[in-house]
Amino acid sequence: MQTDYLALIEKVRDFTEQNVKKSRFEHCVRVAEMTALLCRYYGLDERKGYLAGIGHDMCKNFPVDRQMEIAVRDGEEITEYERRNPSIVHGRAAAVLMEEKFGITDHDIKEAVANHPSAKLGICDLGKCLFLADKIEPERPQSTKEYRENLMRLSLNGMFLSVLIENYEYITVKKGYEIYPHTLEMIDYYKRIVSEENENKA
Repeated sequence: MQTDYLALIEKVRDFTEQNVKKSRFEHCVRVAEMTALLCRYYGLDERKGYLAGIGHDMCKNFPVDRQMEIAVRDGEEITEYERRNPSIVHGRAAAVLMEEKFGITDHDIKEAVANHPSAKLGICDLGKCLFLADKIEPERPQSTKEYRENLMRLSLNGMFLSVLIENYEYITVKKGYEIYPHTLEMIDYYKRIVSEENENKA
C-alpha cells in the first residue's frame, strides 16, 4: 500500500506542535525543511526527509523518565552513556512513537530519528541528512548562507564528516561535555570513505 506522506506529515506536525515549546516546534519546521532540501539535493525522498525532520524532537519536552520508558520499547536497553546523558534519549523515544502512534515502519525514517542526536556508524543516508539538518538549520549561530553553500559543495559523506568533526570539537573542546562513544570511530571511518570518494573522482 502506498504511503500517504502528506497526511502523515500533517499528523506528526500537529502532534509535535502540541507537545513541544513554540521555539522547539519552530526548530522542527526548519529542520524538516532543511532535511527535505538535503534529500532533494543528494537524490533521496524529500517527503521522508520532511517527515523525519518534523517529528525528530517530538518527545524533547517530555519528562526524562517518560522518554526512557518509551525509548526501551524499541527493544534496546538504556546504555550507560544515555543514563549519563539523558538528553539524547528523545530520539529513540520519537522513533518508537512514530511507529506506535502513526504506523511509520520505514526503517530509514526510524533509524534517522532515533539516531539524530549523535548519529551512528553506518547510519543510512536519510539519517545523515537529518543529523546534518539538525546541526546546520539556519538559526544555528554558525549557519550562515555562505557556511551552508560551502558544505553543499561536498559529497553527502564529505558534508557529514565535516559537521561530525565540527560537532565533536564544539562539544568536547568548547563545552567540555562527554561525546558519544563512537564519534571518533565514525570520524576515522568517514575520513576513509571520503578519501576513497576523492581518489575515485581523480
